Amino acid sequence: MAMLLDDPARWLPFVFAGLMGLSILVYVVLDGFDLGVGMLLPAGSEAEKDMMIASIGPFWDANETWLVLAVGILLVAFPVAHGVILQALYLPVFVMLVGLIVRGVAFEFRAKVIAAEKERWNRLFFVGSLFTALAQGWMLGLYIMGLVVTPFTLVFAALTAICLAAGYCFIGATWLVLKAEGELQRRAVAWARTGLAFVVVGMAVISLATPLVSPRIFERWFSMPEILLLAPLPLTAAAVIAALWLALGKLPAENDRWCWLPFALGCVLFVLAFTGLAYSFYPYVVPEALTIYDAAAAPESLAIILVGVVVVMPIIIGATVFAYRVFGGKATSLQYD
Repeated sequence: MAMLLDDPARWLPFVFAGLMGLSILVYVVLDGFDLGVGMLLPAGSEAEKDMMIASIGPFWDANETWLVLAVGILLVAFPVAHGVILQALYLPVFVMLVGLIVRGVAFEFRAKVIAAEKERWNRLFFVGSLFTALAQGWMLGLYIMGLVVTPFTLVFAALTAICLAAGYCFIGATWLVLKAEGELQRRAVAWARTGLAFVVVGMAVISLATPLVSPRIFERWFSMPEILLLAPLPLTAAAVIAALWLALGKLPAENDRWCWLPFALGCVLFVLAFTGLAYSFYPYVVPEALTIYDAAAAPESLAIILVGVVVVMPIIIGATVFAYRVFGGKATSLQYD
């Protein structure tokens, strides 16, 4: 350990990989729920759509900050990997950016246009959210497949795209269980139960495919004593899924008790899934091609960048926590008057 700390070329890439992973995880959870709410929007009545938008209104824009931070860290800390990944994923990245732009414009315009034109912007908000989620799922699928394009990997990427979009709908529904009341809350419980089934399918498919992609990952999963280190992840995930199903079956409860539990358990499930992927691919930042040490910038550059990250990241975390505290509780009407 002392030798590792004495060598910046070893510990700095590890630190930046951890910071990038943390940024991606926080983005997936936070922007995941507001993308999910956007995709669920067509299922609500007119009044419910307004309340669904109000539930994410104070948060959705700031949630995307974590995506910018993750991509920024990839660019400045692992420039070689940044080039390889974006070259392989150029088209889905473009689709994701278009989706983010469309949903941002639609969010603002739907609150300002006359009532007769609001539905058009509701549809565009749905389309932007759907395209963004599908593009991210497609990128995840191709990344797991080692950024190799074959008919099989494209089918896998398409399946992953559908499952990730459904996963976002699930976490979005649990967010509505937390923030909504009455009929919308009851409908959100039903949406969450349906979404949970897709989450289970997605986790199962990825878990089956990941060790088959690489002999190294297969050995890490199924050799001793590594299998003992990994075993708590699927066991805990199974327990969380069972707890989620039971909790959703008891909601909505009297006095709105435990309305926070599905969202909290959903976040835990996302963390477990991400941890499993991180465990499988470490130390590679480009699967089976580039490790974080091969792709990292010079230690001197990383040391300077780390100073900026140490300043910026606590500010982003503080602002995020502050926003969620200020706008806690049930969603209320979102107005610009």
